[in-house]
Amino acid sequence: MKERGVLPGFGLTLGFTLFYLTLIVLIPLAATFYKTSALTWSEFWSATTAPRVMASYRLSFGASLVAALTNVVFGLLVAWVLIRYDFPGRRFVDMLVDLPFALPTAVAGITLTSLYSGNGWIGRFLEPLGIKAAFSPLGVVIALTFIGLPFVVRTVQPVLLEMDPEVEQAAASLGAGRWSIVTRIILPGIVPALLTGFTLAFARGLGEYGSIVFISGNMPMRTEITPLLIVTKLEQYDYAGATAIAVVMLVISFALLLAINLLQHWSRRRIGGAGIDGAGA
Repeated sequence: MKERGVLPGFGLTLGFTLFYLTLIVLIPLAATFYKTSALTWSEFWSATTAPRVMASYRLSFGASLVAALTNVVFGLLVAWVLIRYDFPGRRFVDMLVDLPFALPTAVAGITLTSLYSGNGWIGRFLEPLGIKAAFSPLGVVIALTFIGLPFVVRTVQPVLLEMDPEVEQAAASLGAGRWSIVTRIILPGIVPALLTGFTLAFARGLGEYGSIVFISGNMPMRTEITPLLIVTKLEQYDYAGATAIAVVMLVISFALLLAINLLQHWSRRRIGGAGIDGAGA
């Protein structure tokens, strides 16, 4: 006899879920591929590998990679401080981490531009050093670092909460040094979460538009990101060219989402296996 679930309505909810995903996700994505199919393979290749497009790829992928790696380091430090230390204003700092989620991206872009421009509060000190932040690739990295930090912090925090500090204290009492504790006890437990946070921040950076469009300067071949190039082609009524570039970015996004799912699955199996070993011991 087939065992019934505790909660009824599986068929109805599954049908609604599939209908909703089809209407909101699958149909728009299918329309993108359908519009691109109007191009021949040579036209598609020419549209997606033009020098201006390739320059936007290099900036988008390069800046997203640098920003994600930066957030892995400093996001881990922020999460560690928020979890392991109790200090005045900790809840306020924890709230600030979510600010990029709540702040409109255009507001973030305008704010960062005013701060890092030549006469801004921070930019005025960087200009004499020969560092141009606003209207340069560095400005793109700064904006992507700002919007990507919460992904790493919020991914690592739950893992740090589950880690027992007494294990580290026991290792220290047995003669383990700080570096040994970090590399052999702490890092192995948080590496899956760090990789997931890195992938989320990297994927978010690839699709970011609002916070970059102001601080980058939008100079073709120099500071023009791929999402902006797609918008430019749409304004020029080059819909096939815009969707061709969008398809390339879409395929890469799918690959990143697949990597996230594989990392999460591996992390669950790893934690589950460790729990079984611990129970057997």
